[in-house]
Amino acid sequence: MPYLNVRISMNESPDTAEKIVSVLMNRTAGLLGKKPEVTSIAIDFVSPELWFVGGSRVSEQDAVTFYLDIKVTDGTNTKEEKARYVARVFSDFESILGSIAPASYIVIHDVRADSWGFQGKTQEYRFIQAQPL
Repeated sequence: MPYLNVRISMNESPDTAEKIVSVLMNRTAGLLGKKPEVTSIAIDFVSPELWFVGGSRVSEQDAVTFYLDIKVTDGTNTKEEKARYVARVFSDFESILGSIAPASYIVIHDVRADSWGFQGKTQEYRFIQAQPL
């Protein structure tokens, strides 16, 4: 885990997608301690004509906006770790995307361990199985 979904207000760019994936893989592993081999990232590009901030099209503003939604297992990260993650990822996105609208969001969802998993097993099941008898 985790699962990350990114939406960016710009036309599709495989080069930008690769840069975003690289940053997110590094930051998610380095700052949140998540395993890269089970980190999944989806990137959606949304036309600036179809994204609105403050009631105005992003295409009419001199900035890009984004929304990053990340799901992690509840209790696996501290408030400080999440705060560092939000600050660093925002800064990294500025380096990649240029001027960013203030209404760009990073949302970290703490999902209960019994409410999600991968390969047919919940995170809670994995935790229990890893405990010594």
